[in-house]
Amino acid sequence: MKFLPSMILAATLSVVGFCAYAQQGAKPDLAKGEASFAGVCAACHGPDGNSVIPVNPKLAQQHPEYLVKQLTEFKAGKRENAVMNGMAAPLSESDVVNIAYWVASKKAVPGAAKDKDLVLQGEKIYRGGIADRQIPACAGCHSPNGAGIPAQYPRLSGQHADYAVAQLTAFRDGVRKNSVQMTQVAAKLNDREIRALADYIAGLR
Repeated sequence: MKFLPSMILAATLSVVGFCAYAQQGAKPDLAKGEASFAGVCAACHGPDGNSVIPVNPKLAQQHPEYLVKQLTEFKAGKRENAVMNGMAAPLSESDVVNIAYWVASKKAVPGAAKDKDLVLQGEKIYRGGIADRQIPACAGCHSPNGAGIPAQYPRLSGQHADYAVAQLTAFRDGVRKNSVQMTQVAAKLNDREIRALADYIAGLR
């Protein structure tokens, strides 16, 4: 799908508007957020945001500012995903904020790594990067324990490995385009390194 300049401008303004709404005093209504989440999100992401479907991300305890950004970009078409674009389309500004803050208030269920060889490689990359290929350590932005930095970098700790592999691959291959930083980093990773990072992240606490 090709985006015309007018469509890109409209999408950008929409994202800016939603983020401004979330940041300039709009107080979330957690009760409404819970109701909206149950009706729109729970089937894929679990009743409390702890998805049990490996290809669908865990949302519990994620930074609400990050969730607002992703939902507004799904709604605006800046982040393409046929299912999520359709789910986000009817959400109002207040719906987005309420959902994001409610699910962020839920405690994340820890995950687990599965492959000992991969997880050791993943730990080295996550904590130290790969200097000779100018790949930075993931911990620099997402923190050593995977907690991330609110409003800037998402929480990764305990995320499903299948989902992490899909997103890193999408960034690398130019399919997901809503983070220049992640596109540049992922472009340097091979398939094994992506799987290793994803496995390590799944068990990170």
